[in-house]
Amino acid sequence: MPNKFYKKNPDDRIWWVAVPDRIGEWLFSFDKKTVYNMFADYPYKLTKEQKTIFDEENPYWADFFKDRS
Repeated sequence: MPNKFYKKNPDDRIWWVAVPDRIGEWLFSFDKKTVYNMFADYPYKLTKEQKTIFDEENPYWADFFKDRS
């Protein structure tokens, strides 16, 4: 089954990626081409702009990972 991109809110700029055959992975993308793993890639592989967008749209996760900044 192919990955399914979806947004939590219509105005969001982040696409979340549903991967039904994998449990516990939180994947997201800004362009539906490059996919990031929230636990492995945030914030290290994001640009400054991408991190700002992610943090604005996901304050819970920004706070959860605040020790990584």
